[in-house]
Amino acid sequence: MQNLETKIKNLAQLKKTVKQLRAKGKIIVFTNGCFDILHYGHVKYLQDAKDLGDFLIVAVNSDFSVSRIKGKRRPIVQEGDRLKIIAALQSVDFVVKFNQTTPLKTIKALKPDILVKGSDWPKEEIVGSAYAASYGGKVKTVKLIPGRSTTNLIDKIAKKT
Repeated sequence: MQNLETKIKNLAQLKKTVKQLRAKGKIIVFTNGCFDILHYGHVKYLQDAKDLGDFLIVAVNSDFSVSRIKGKRRPIVQEGDRLKIIAALQSVDFVVKFNQTTPLKTIKALKPDILVKGSDWPKEEIVGSAYAASYGGKVKTVKLIPGRSTTNLIDKIAKKT
């Protein structure tokens, strides 16, 4: 089993690692998200994504990026902790942080074999889908567990306080 810290890489390190894995014929799967408050829906989603290939890379939005997407009250959990929590999952091989609103720059740098998002995204709207198709990459969706989301969890907590 990999050490937690060795799973968290910057983009330059990860590009090297992906090149080495690809030379060995390994299938690289990529997904991304905020993963603000980890819940079972996230865990199942990442396991299903991992099942599509040999190595799963998860790009995690930085705190700055989460705030731009979700609003100034988010994230709840700081990026350093979110990176470590995602890295601690057995299904996740590597974690990388990105600061942009979308992971397109990261996708372009890594050129994953399979780009994955939840089934709530139409394939043609998945960031990087057209780019992945341009080099022969596949875009797939995995079924989500109904009612499981960070927003729902935050709302539930707020109602109990």
